[in-house]
Amino acid sequence: MTTLTSALASIVGDDHLLTEPGPEWLTDASIAGGAASRAEAVVLPGDAQQVAAVVAECYARETPIVARGGGTGYAGGAVPVAGGVVVSVARLDRLLALDPVRWRMRVQAGMTTATVQRLARENGLAFPPDPGAGEQSHIGGNIATNAGGPHAFKYGVTGDWVLGLEAVVAPGELIEVGGPIRKDVAGYDLASLLVGSEGTLGLITSAWLRLIPAPEAQLALAAFYPDTHRGTEAIEAALGSGVVPAALEYLDAHTLALAGGSFPGGCPAGAGFLLIAEADGGLEAARHDRNELARALAVGALEVRAPAEGMATRELWRWRSGVSLAVSARHGAKLSEDIVVPVERLGEAVTETVAIGERHGLAACSWGHAGDGNLHSTLLLDPSDPDQLARAERAAEDLFALAIGLGGSVSGEHGLGRLKSGQLNRQWPAGAVRWHAAIKAALDPRGLLNPGVKRP
Repeated sequence: MTTLTSALASIVGDDHLLTEPGPEWLTDASIAGGAASRAEAVVLPGDAQQVAAVVAECYARETPIVARGGGTGYAGGAVPVAGGVVVSVARLDRLLALDPVRWRMRVQAGMTTATVQRLARENGLAFPPDPGAGEQSHIGGNIATNAGGPHAFKYGVTGDWVLGLEAVVAPGELIEVGGPIRKDVAGYDLASLLVGSEGTLGLITSAWLRLIPAPEAQLALAAFYPDTHRGTEAIEAALGSGVVPAALEYLDAHTLALAGGSFPGGCPAGAGFLLIAEADGGLEAARHDRNELARALAVGALEVRAPAEGMATRELWRWRSGVSLAVSARHGAKLSEDIVVPVERLGEAVTETVAIGERHGLAACSWGHAGDGNLHSTLLLDPSDPDQLARAERAAEDLFALAIGLGGSVSGEHGLGRLKSGQLNRQWPAGAVRWHAAIKAALDPRGLLNPGVKRP
């Protein structure tokens, strides 16, 4: 019998098979991403048929299969801890179809988010999901985790923009569900079942994506408040203004202390909470909406700023995208959990995040998507200190309990991965958990697709 590696080499070629993979193939962006990770091989198929052949070979040999995109996840979802074969979609990066007249494109799973957005923009269109790490994250990974981002408040998460998928399912069959049509209710919504499944039900190889005409204008606001209470009151005022912001972001006091030094124009004295809002659409409509939002956000504010149109708005969003790195740099590392609560409970969650850190002897802060009630509750630590890491992991359990206790969820846009596996038992009733497990058992009867991930 041929060895597994020789069988894989016959499928993808020796140049696209790694039998001694380095850490760049075995980790992700999470603080514990590389813990105990190992793989017999990493393969880089060149097309969907090769992906199917690899999955069939592994499934026949009862070898675990871990799908991998850009490795930018925060939940350990692409980290192999049970050994097996890592299947990277990095070479599946081609544009398969672009139809600007009908507002759609088809891309392979390994195309980066930034490339998808650039192709849309060059044709006068937009692909709104913006989960971050655009130059590294792959569209297949974004679909597999149903990634969100700042503009999810108005435009929804990645799955809302998927028309159809091509995927490899057990035991190595290539299927297509959905497609370029805009409506299809003929059967179960199998495409949506694959969206957010984190490689546990199939390996996504390409996707039809929905696009929209690019908004003429995107106009931002920055509003500073003395404390969390005033800031969260302003969120309620913005939501009640009658305007649907394209984005509504927040940063708490400690995050501002860590990252605010590079805020464009500086932060006013006494700032303890920041809201960033955006209005978009036609130029006059966007200006009207920004003015309405500014009036709503002014109540209780220390200062409300409307950056000049164009470059100043882009500069503000560039600063926002760098907040995570700025926070990490101050202590060396962070453990960040993307919990979700009802928006009216956001203030409680912001305050309790800091209190949880204090109880475990760690500095803590949060920022995130205010309109969605989605916090990036963050614990700061020295990665070389095992005691700090252990305390952070215990504190993370308290954050999950906080989210559930406030009527929320343990994950808003990063999935469960490995690091949150087992949490659904705390969040869902027993019947829902059984249904979740039954779907996995039906579609992956040998439990070989990303084992240990998305476990209830």
